[in-house]
Amino acid sequence: MRSAIKSFLRNYWVLAILVLIKFFLQYSLVNPVYELQRDEYLHLDQAFHLAAGYISVPPFTSWISKIIYLLGGGVFWIRFFPALFGAMTIITAWLIVAELDGRLWAKILTSSSLIFSILMRVNVLYQPNSFDFLVWTMVFYGLIRYLKTEKSGWFIFLAIIIALGVYNKYNVLFLLIGLFVGIGISRQRIIYKRKALYLALVLCLIMLLPNIIWQIKNHFPVIHHFTTLSKTQLVHVKRLDFLIDQVKFSLIGSLTILAFWALIFYKPFQPYRFVGYTYLTVIILYVLFRAKSYYTVGLYPVLFAMGSVYLEKVLKKPWQPAIALLIILRIVLFLGIVKYMMPFQSPAEIIANREKYEQFGLLRWEDGKNHQLPQDFADMLGWKEIAAIAFKAYNLLTEDERGSTLIFTENYGQVGAINYYNRYRLPEAFSFNTDYLFWLPDKRQINNMVYVGHQPDWLVNYFKHCQLVGTVQNEYCRERGTAIYLLKDANDKFQSFFDQIVRERRASFDCF
Repeated sequence: MRSAIKSFLRNYWVLAILVLIKFFLQYSLVNPVYELQRDEYLHLDQAFHLAAGYISVPPFTSWISKIIYLLGGGVFWIRFFPALFGAMTIITAWLIVAELDGRLWAKILTSSSLIFSILMRVNVLYQPNSFDFLVWTMVFYGLIRYLKTEKSGWFIFLAIIIALGVYNKYNVLFLLIGLFVGIGISRQRIIYKRKALYLALVLCLIMLLPNIIWQIKNHFPVIHHFTTLSKTQLVHVKRLDFLIDQVKFSLIGSLTILAFWALIFYKPFQPYRFVGYTYLTVIILYVLFRAKSYYTVGLYPVLFAMGSVYLEKVLKKPWQPAIALLIILRIVLFLGIVKYMMPFQSPAEIIANREKYEQFGLLRWEDGKNHQLPQDFADMLGWKEIAAIAFKAYNLLTEDERGSTLIFTENYGQVGAINYYNRYRLPEAFSFNTDYLFWLPDKRQINNMVYVGHQPDWLVNYFKHCQLVGTVQNEYCRERGTAIYLLKDANDKFQSFFDQIVRERRASFDCF
């Protein structure tokens, strides 16, 4: 045990310090004025509806949500897991450097380049992206390990990682296409003759079978979701902006350029040229499909590792400490922009520095227009207020009335926030939006409704009483002006009317 501890301290103490820095920054750079983000509430609600698939995302996030609630469900644990996946990405990149025969300076340069990067912004939010980028990095690590050892066990490792990646986010399929092309046009295409590869592929498909069956039974919601995403969000993505953002986010920088130079001219890296071909293939696919700029982040840890190792090899030993200057420069540049990247400044401070945020393109939302706050930040405000007013509305009912009351909202952020902040105080809230449409109880008598949204014109004629309980006043949040109504005493026609809408929307997947 003592020798193992000494070995760890000798080889990994720097990595341990860097990981601690990573966790410290992830927590300290979030202004307490911000709440959870809209998507996070949906992911947390999935813990109470475990399934082999969902309309919005694959099921991996629901498993993590279950663990979060077992740990108490607090904000600390919600932010812990994306930070953990980010830290594991850094650790995996460190291991890639070691496999490429890089030494300490290359490891530190790679790790610091990932810590002080767009990855920190991604790792703030409890979304599938953090684990997705970890999966991409681990896939490259597994392939490099296989090429060095030629042990077929690494194909099993890759099968498990890829299966988890698909269960987390279907976006990993773009990586698989890129790898198929990249390996196919490199001299490593001999891999396709390995029997172990196809056994691992069968294992991966077996692990994915529950989700595949779920997709088939539910008429492939993933296709509907991607189509809706393309029409409502990706259509606003400009292809040139996507490429410019790769530079703006410091993803395409000195290390990436050095990596490609090394893949072409540095002989020890020739076995890994498939990495470069994979990168180019995925970038082309993303440009064609108008992908969001941050989708590419998972491609860069392996390139940062290669660039760092090559730089370390090029510099003679006495000059290697000069790498510290690059590390310091990256940290200084990051400190200059971090308050704009992270939810660090208050909304009022952001508005006061609007020009700087516009310069970085941070005020552009999914609709292609600029707004007063970055979209993610505006989506981290107003939820406690909605939950509090909904709680107030529900408590205006008598005990007898509450048993036949439905809490219903316009969008998944509203319903998720009400459920999160009022868990065990109110009955579960629902919506026609995303997965909530399919979680609505099939048989439930509704005499009263707490309605969250805009004027409920489609409902008021079915209730005898309609009372406005309150509206969201936070001037900075995306939900500003959202109203909470109490509707009482439904007539005889309402139940059949509501049930018919549920059936029609479920049949057409009209839940976005």
